[in-house]
Amino acid sequence: MSDEIVITRSTNQVKSTQTAFSYPTEKIELPSNGKFYSSNDPLSMGYVEMKMMTAKEEDILTSQNLIKKGVVLDKLLESLIVTEGVNINNLLIGDKNALFIAARRLAYGDSYGPLSVRCKNCYEESKETVNLGEIKDKPYNFDNIESGQNIFTFTLPFSKKTVTFKLLNAGDENQIESELKATSKFVKSGGSTEITTRLKKLIQSVDGNTDRSEINKFIDNELISRDSMAFRSYVRDITPELDMSFNFTCPNCAHEERMDVPMTVQFFWPES
Repeated sequence: MSDEIVITRSTNQVKSTQTAFSYPTEKIELPSNGKFYSSNDPLSMGYVEMKMMTAKEEDILTSQNLIKKGVVLDKLLESLIVTEGVNINNLLIGDKNALFIAARRLAYGDSYGPLSVRCKNCYEESKETVNLGEIKDKPYNFDNIESGQNIFTFTLPFSKKTVTFKLLNAGDENQIESELKATSKFVKSGGSTEITTRLKKLIQSVDGNTDRSEINKFIDNELISRDSMAFRSYVRDITPELDMSFNFTCPNCAHEERMDVPMTVQFFWPES
C-alpha cells in the first residue's frame, strides 16, 4: 500500500496519508470549490484525485491519431483521474485548466521553460523559466454562492435587459469549437463568429424568455457592443480560475510587468 501525496495549491503544503491505490495519487483542489456542480456529481466535492503519469499516459501523449483528432489532452485527463464518476465534459474551464497544471507538475515538476518572452516596453525577446508551483487561484468570494447552482443574472447597462447565463464547461467549449469549424467555410474574408457563438452558449434567457430562437435572434440583431463587452467582462470576473500570470523583469531594459504564462508545445512535450 503506497502513500497518497495531497497538495493544496493555495499553500503548497504537502502531507501524506494512506491510500488503497497501488500507485501515488494526489488530491487536486478545484478553483470552483465544487460549488457549481450538482450534488450528485463527484466534482461537487471540490477536488479530484489524480495519479502520477506513467508510460501508459506517455503513449497517449504521443498518439498521432489522438493528436490529429484534437482529443489527446482530454484522453490524458481521463486516464489520470481516479475519482470515480468524473465526466471530463462537466468540468468548468477553470477547473479543467487546474487539472492540466497539476498533471504537468506531477509528470515533469514545477519548472516550465526556458520560454521565449517579448518585453512590451523594449520589444526585446528573452528566455524565462516559470515556476508552475507559484500559480494560484484567482481570489473569489463564495459567500453568496448557492451550492449546486450554475446560473447567474446580469443587467445589460445600456438596454437594461436582464439576462441569465451559466459558466461554460469543457463540453460547451467542444461544441463551440465544432460549430466554429463548421461555419468557418461560410464566413467571408476570414471573419469569425466566435463571440456570438460563445454568447449563445452562455446566455440562457433574456428578460425571462428562454426560447432559444429568440435568444439567438437577440444576440445576432439587438445586443449592442457596449452591452456585449460589459457582459463578457462580468463573466470573466465571476469565473473561478487560476491566475495564469507571473512576474517578469526584462533583462534588457529592467521593465517589470505581469505576463501570462505562454502555453507552448513544451507544456506536455518538454523535449519538443
